[in-house]
Amino acid sequence: MTSLERCLAVIRGGTPDRTPVFPLLMFFAQRRHGVTYREFATDGRAMAGAQLAVRERFGVDAITACSDAFRIAADLGAEMVYPDEKPPYAARPLVTCAADLERLGMPDPTAKGTRMADRVEAVRRMADAVGEDCLVLGWVDMPFAEACSLCGVSEFMVMLYDDPRLAHAVLEFLTPTVIDFCRVQLDAGAPMIGAGDAAASLVSPAQYREFALPYERRVCDAVHAAGGLVKLHVCGNTTALLGDMVRSGADLFNVDHMVDFSLACRTYGGAGVAFKGNVDPVSDVLRATSDECHARARARVREARGLRYMLSAGCEIPGETPDGVFSAFCEAAAAEGER
Repeated sequence: MTSLERCLAVIRGGTPDRTPVFPLLMFFAQRRHGVTYREFATDGRAMAGAQLAVRERFGVDAITACSDAFRIAADLGAEMVYPDEKPPYAARPLVTCAADLERLGMPDPTAKGTRMADRVEAVRRMADAVGEDCLVLGWVDMPFAEACSLCGVSEFMVMLYDDPRLAHAVLEFLTPTVIDFCRVQLDAGAPMIGAGDAAASLVSPAQYREFALPYERRVCDAVHAAGGLVKLHVCGNTTALLGDMVRSGADLFNVDHMVDFSLACRTYGGAGVAFKGNVDPVSDVLRATSDECHARARARVREARGLRYMLSAGCEIPGETPDGVFSAFCEAAAAEGER
């Protein structure tokens, strides 16, 4: 099987020749490509080159055009800061009141020189190079996460309580743009969109159902209507949200290391959907020996045997991870398959 066939087999409920290896690689890929993180996040050619190089070197089954959460916010006019060795971020919130929101126009994700178009360029280069052999993912942030980028995380959390009508107005404004951003990346050759919603792990299940889930579902529905797939990536302790997250309609779910893996297996296995995770990226990868990392990764594959599972850390692989340790991680899926 090719890597693409292997991943799609899991997503569609088929039988892969082995468990796919699907880590999220940002700093890890950037550092090995010899570019600054600023270059990785602002030049689609650098991002694509880094992802393709790590695919060739380590044989991962999927690569992702992910660098930071501020593509849409930047194109809406946020004042951006671009550190050399950290992800870009907005210097201050762009929306603090209804009047700020009313002044915003809908950005064009294909407009030359925009941050969204730069990510589309990375997707196109990745898909052109390996799209027939490897699963290539575009990336967006779900409307809830985008609202936190636009308004500030703390500020938007307060808005949920103090002005829920404005919070919904922000989410309603952002959702069509998130969907447009998905569509242009699908058009560029990505069969799947990774969709981050990390901030959603900070709210209660009731707030998730009101402010995050309905908008996630709209994005997933739109991607499916366009012929694509969605990976929902919510970092943090989502234990209380697992049952609701399944209802988003995503095709693949990332499980962070803070979630009990047995619970994740029961939840996603019971729902008959694909999931990946939840090796601890620090204790099980960065700070582990090659043998320790290999054993812990194999243990996840073993526990998820018979389920629609892909091997991954709970979040991105740290950039400082030794090559030998990451190789041991990648080799665990095939080794467990040979058991």
